[in-house]
Amino acid sequence: MSAIRVAAVQHDIVWHDRDANFEHLVPMISGAVASGARVVLLTETFSTGFSFDTPGIAEPEGGSSSQFLRRMATTHGVWVGGSCPEIAADAPDGDQRPSNAFVLVAPDGTEHRYRKIHPFSHADEERYVRAGTDFVSVDIDGLRCSLFVCYDLRFADEFWTLALESDAYFVVANWPAKRRLHWSSLLRARAIENQSYVVGVNRVGSGGGLEYAGDSAIIDPLGEVLATGAGGETILIADLDPAHVASTRDHFRFLQDRR
Repeated sequence: MSAIRVAAVQHDIVWHDRDANFEHLVPMISGAVASGARVVLLTETFSTGFSFDTPGIAEPEGGSSSQFLRRMATTHGVWVGGSCPEIAADAPDGDQRPSNAFVLVAPDGTEHRYRKIHPFSHADEERYVRAGTDFVSVDIDGLRCSLFVCYDLRFADEFWTLALESDAYFVVANWPAKRRLHWSSLLRARAIENQSYVVGVNRVGSGGGLEYAGDSAIIDPLGEVLATGAGGETILIADLDPAHVASTRDHFRFLQDRR
């Protein structure tokens, strides 16, 4: 197994305008691919902004946002992911709330879909968002990657549950600037305690009355920050090596001591 180059695209979002966001992201994705990225990650709600309480904001599973991700993945022959508001195909007629779906698309167009497990109750998110129930992990050329969305980051036990089968955690977010210390601290904590890579991708700009500082980061299994960016749009690049995860866990045998 060799290292996998991952790009975290820290970008602004045009509020409620999918087409404008798609157009804006195309050259950023192309730039990440030109840098050798095998995996390109966008933010949470990359195509609309975080606006689940807006009537009509949801799209059907496999809608325009996931179609965009699939088009980028198959065009460039890389993995591309981000989250969007999707009404699950199996959603009951009596509950058509969208899920916050992190869609990760393989180069051949295969879609892997994680639905955010933890609605943000502080903002009554559960009124508008249907919670997911299942973890999702994907093997990318030998790098075992587990998917999470924003508020999930606060729940260490979920990350612990997947530690032994994860070399990397991908966390896409719209994490407000006023809690930026929490974001940066928790990203690093999840990497150190699970001896894994963490790729946190957060938006910049403003939307829905909130400001976003970015602070995207790629962190290694020892807690070293490999790349970070704050304030403006940027693309973070780092190589994630599953052998580094294995050697770290073999040298510091912390995970086996968990109770």
